Amino acid sequence: MITGELKSKIDSIWNAMWSGGISNPLSVIEQLTYLLFIKRLDELQTLKERKAARTGQPIEEPIYAPNQEALRWSRFKETAPEQMFNTVRDGVFPFIKTLGSKGEHDGEGGSTYTHHMRDALFMMPTPRVLANVVDQLDGIDMADADTKGDLYEYMLGKIASAGQNGQFRTPRHIIKLMVDMTAPTPRDVICDPACGTAGFLIAASEYLINHHGDEIYRDEAARRRFNDHTFHGYDFDPTMLRIGSMNMLLHGVENPDIRYRDSLAEGASGSTGDDAGKYSLVLANPPFAGSLDYESTSKDLQRIVKTKKTELLFLALFLRLMQTGGRAAVIVPDGVLFGSSNAHKTLRKLLVEDQKLDAIISMPSGVFKPYAGVSTAILFFTKTESGGTDNVWFYDMRADGFSLDDKRTPQPDKSDLPDILARWQNLNAETERPRTAQSFLVPKAEIAGNDYDLSINRYKEVEYETVEYDSPQVILARLAELEAEIIDGQQELQMLLK
Repeated sequence: MITGELKSKIDSIWNAMWSGGISNPLSVIEQLTYLLFIKRLDELQTLKERKAARTGQPIEEPIYAPNQEALRWSRFKETAPEQMFNTVRDGVFPFIKTLGSKGEHDGEGGSTYTHHMRDALFMMPTPRVLANVVDQLDGIDMADADTKGDLYEYMLGKIASAGQNGQFRTPRHIIKLMVDMTAPTPRDVICDPACGTAGFLIAASEYLINHHGDEIYRDEAARRRFNDHTFHGYDFDPTMLRIGSMNMLLHGVENPDIRYRDSLAEGASGSTGDDAGKYSLVLANPPFAGSLDYESTSKDLQRIVKTKKTELLFLALFLRLMQTGGRAAVIVPDGVLFGSSNAHKTLRKLLVEDQKLDAIISMPSGVFKPYAGVSTAILFFTKTESGGTDNVWFYDMRADGFSLDDKRTPQPDKSDLPDILARWQNLNAETERPRTAQSFLVPKAEIAGNDYDLSINRYKEVEYETVEYDSPQVILARLAELEAEIIDGQQELQMLLK
């Protein structure tokens, strides 16, 4: 948990950069990302040196050559502001860009972080601002992985506007609920095709570390599988890729597969590539109403559902990416559940009849404020290609632990999330729940009979209390009595005033 002292330090760094002329919040985070990455490189080099000194062996795969010592964080932080500025601008940034080419000729391609650092732009306006930020970052103890992760989440929380293509930050507690409900295992290959800052992948990694730590760190092969082959994320915003990559690093995942990809584009969606059928778990909050170049959209996805709506195309993409038996938990706008277009109906029928639709959690419209006020739901489904939907579990989430206005004030006593998880983990007890309850099961035949409408309001029953009113004659008699009392009171007052 991030402390008030740490928050104040980050706020101070943020204000220093803001007052120095970097006014875009994403640019602030991006510049801090580069500096944290440079600091991390020096820490890794120090660890390698200590290991070499302890074993008496040469340094394994050194990051810095002997003539590059001046580029290390621990060295340039001690220099004067002007010299530091020149070193970072003219030496360190070109250095981290070249790191991405390491190993390319032997097929390895370097790590995901160094790959995305190729496009790094040094935007620090003055030596004074750089020296101030470096000094303050150096004063933060980031040895603990949780501290680094919380620090980064706090910075990302300062992004208070949605992106141009409909992307916005998914609340961390909603992500955690989705991960807890899908319960990843070390055997899962996890993907988010619209990863943004990699929030879903990070939550999945935290779940695995907390619940399967012994297994994923059992030996070198298991550790390498966790760090190199478990997590896959795609986005077409290079800034988000850099931030997402660093976010994963700060949460302890060394080399996730975070790549540039327009997931819906022809030839890049996985529908025709080697990613089709690769993943056992998809966690995502795809862009709603994003801009779309219809001509360049994957024809394979268009064959599944002919539409320009990104939320429907992403659902088709998820099914393409998932292996048989794979699971998905994804956020969709409410329109997906009850839209009347042929594309909406086709996709809903596909989920119910050809796959196994497991659950739908309806969320209140304030969950994504202040970014957006759209009503959304979480879909849980399993790819079977042979049906399997018997009953679909519906839950009407009314509170998520925060106020549903733009302020999103914490209200820990008002949260349905623990109840959702508890009921999900004991679905046998849901069979007897009436339709008037907050959650209930609906058989597939009833959904098919309603033209595959998946809106909870279609199936929820509302109890009305019978209220009996007196007849009009009785009410009029009471009014006459009251009027007589008022007249008597007026006459008494007039007598007193004489």
